[in-house]
Formats: sequence, structure tokens, C-alpha cells
Amino acid sequence: MSKLSFLASVSQTRSVLEQHGLMTKKALGQHFLINDGIVQRICDSAELTQEDKVIEVGPGIGTLSVALLQRAGKLIAIERDTDLPQVLAQTCKPWQDSFTLISGDALEVAPEDLSFAPNKLVSNLPYAVAATIVLDYFERFQSIESQTIMVQAEVADRMCAKPGTKNYGAYTVKLGLWAAFAGRFSVSEGNFFPPPRVKSAVIRLDRKHDVIPDDLRRATMVMADAAFATRRKTIANSMKTYFSNPQSVTGTFDQNSSVAILPEVIVPHIGDLLLQAGIPANARGESLEQDQFIALGKAYLQLRETL
Repeated sequence: MSKLSFLASVSQTRSVLEQHGLMTKKALGQHFLINDGIVQRICDSAELTQEDKVIEVGPGIGTLSVALLQRAGKLIAIERDTDLPQVLAQTCKPWQDSFTLISGDALEVAPEDLSFAPNKLVSNLPYAVAATIVLDYFERFQSIESQTIMVQAEVADRMCAKPGTKNYGAYTVKLGLWAAFAGRFSVSEGNFFPPPRVKSAVIRLDRKHDVIPDDLRRATMVMADAAFATRRKTIANSMKTYFSNPQSVTGTFDQNSSVAILPEVIVPHIGDLLLQAGIPANARGESLEQDQFIALGKAYLQLRETL
């Protein structure tokens, strides 16, 4: 069977880097995929067709990009490394009519910066910012229906964790408001150049279409942060710790936000909030289901109306 990505080997990766006088950059967490079988599994997991418009974050030298360009209709890639646009211009040249490259930080790119609205994100994500990018892109890019991403295995564990497990936390709850787990496979260290020191996994997440008002979603995210402020403590104590610490709520409470309540105002009403949501004060955040966090979000909004 012919290779989907001609770049997916150690020799080709080294050759391309040497042609441009480059080396992998540890500071940017660069680990290039060198197994074409993994590239094909990523594309298969994403269920790509020529109708798809894909966005990729961290294309590197284009190992996954050239495969995406063959399977999908259009591709926008966002690359932070200023040395790599020249490489991508070469490796992706056969598909230049359907390929767009944006140089910059993916977290600073806005939907209006794109030439089309992507319906899928498919990436070997930079591990240091992978969790942030996944949640951020579901929130800001409403056109994205699914994400098929390579991440550190521990991050994948957090993404699909179940209540009551050690990996279940505030991030799991927040992501669950936007997306549902749809599949996963493991990728060992030897599939990269250079090999990372951690295990990896490819995970697919599909956008949920439950109608949750924006203010309720944001209130629920606040409740998730508060519930997990101190793990293995009761939710009442954890919330008290969270709302009593100005540093922990910095950035969460924008006074112009529709869900803002001053921390010092909410602390005396934590018991009422839990009662309204039907959550026992001695429950622990890691034991709560998604719908219970949403109930906390609703109670939070109701409390806001009375204060």
C-alpha cells in the first residue's frame, strides 16, 4: 500500500530539516510524526471527505498536512515556528491551491482571520498547550464539529475521564459542556522524531448540540473550578476555599460578565446554593455527574438574581 504522507519517516524528516538548515526545537515541544500508519489512522478517525474544511494547529514540516490535503477539500494550518513556513511552502506545494498557512499563535487567531469556516480540527497538537487549544477552539470556532487530535496520554485521560476516577476534574467537566468523547487509540514514543518522554494518544471529540444558554455554560464552568479547588475535600469546603481566595478567581470574574458575583458576596450563600442544586454539602466534586454541575450553574445564576 502506498504511503499517504511521504514525510512520515526518520530519513525524510531529517532530510527536510537539513535542507533548510533546521533542527527540532525542544522549547516548542517539536516531535515530528514518522509513522505513516499512524497518519492514516488519524485521517480515518477524523472521517475526512473532500467536503471537509480542516484546520490544523502545529503542522511542523507538514507530515500530517500532506495527508489532510489529500483526504479533505481545504486546509488551513497555523504554525508558530517562524522557520517553518519556508518548509511548508515546499512540502505542501503540490496542494497549494487548497492550502493556507497562518504564521502565529493559534490562541491568538480569531475566526474572522480565516478564509473559510473549518468544520474539523485535525492536529498533532503542541503538548504544552493542547488542552487549552481543544477547549478554546470548541468555544470560539462554532463551525468546528469535531476535533481529532494527538495529545499527551495523560491529557487524553482527563478529556474522557468518568466521575469518581482520579483523572476526572474541572477540565473534564468544562470540555463535556462542549463535546462528547467519540474514540481513542494509543501512540507509543517510537512513532516520533525525536521520541518524546511521554506516551501519546489520538482522541476524537464531537461537538454536542445540546441547547445550553451561554450564561449557564459559563456559570457551570465557574462551579467546576470551585468544586475542584481542593480535591478530596467536600464541595462546600472546596467552594469556600475557591471563593475566599482572590487569586483563584482572578480572570474568572469579569465585572461586566453576565455571570459575575463578587467572591465575598457568594461565600455566605454557599450552603443555599448547594441546597438549591440538590447537592449534599458533604459531596465531593469528583463524584458529581455533568448534569449535577449544570444544576449548580443554574443555582449560581438564580443566586445572582437575588443578590
